[in-house]
Amino acid sequence: MTAVFSHGRLRLYLLNLLEGGPKHGYELIRLLEDRFLGLYAPSAGTIYPRLQRMEAEGLVTHTAAGGRKVYEITDAGRAELRQRAGELAALESDIRASVEDLAALAGEIQNEVRGSVRDLKRELREAARETRRGRPASPRTRPGELYAEPGRPGPDPTDPAEELDREITAFVGELRALIRHAHLTETHVRVITSALRSTIAGLRRLVR
Repeated sequence: MTAVFSHGRLRLYLLNLLEGGPKHGYELIRLLEDRFLGLYAPSAGTIYPRLQRMEAEGLVTHTAAGGRKVYEITDAGRAELRQRAGELAALESDIRASVEDLAALAGEIQNEVRGSVRDLKRELREAARETRRGRPASPRTRPGELYAEPGRPGPDPTDPAEELDREITAFVGELRALIRHAHLTETHVRVITSALRSTIAGLRRLVR
């Protein structure tokens, strides 16, 4: 969960969303995702237990419609919103700041990705020129091996394809270690995942 929703503030924001009209859980998730520009979305395992607790406390009620539970705020829920109006205003301010920070982080990662793709394009063009000058590239092989030379006794540390393979392996290991030990938030992981997808898509376009 993003830090702005610590200490029961997600419950407050859900009441705020429901004051605008009845909504089912999936709709609440999508509204939160839109509010955070797609960079954060709570899971169903986060939203539904809170809605259930809020219903047990009399703050919301639900009706079944089309196989879904549609939640609606109660008078007790509206009273809590009025009592916590100052806290809600502070929460909105924190959300705006969080969205700005996330957008800046996403922009930095996207710039890094674009720079990496530009560098790779330049290196691929240079490799193509070298090939045309009479330095043949290693032939492609089956998935799981970047390149291979028939009859080669073992990895050649000077082979650019082997070097690329080592770099990919090292990157994957470093990324896993970072995620394990850096205490990344769910939001950070989502931003990193989005950047990786963009990078992979760019690489696919390059090699096709």
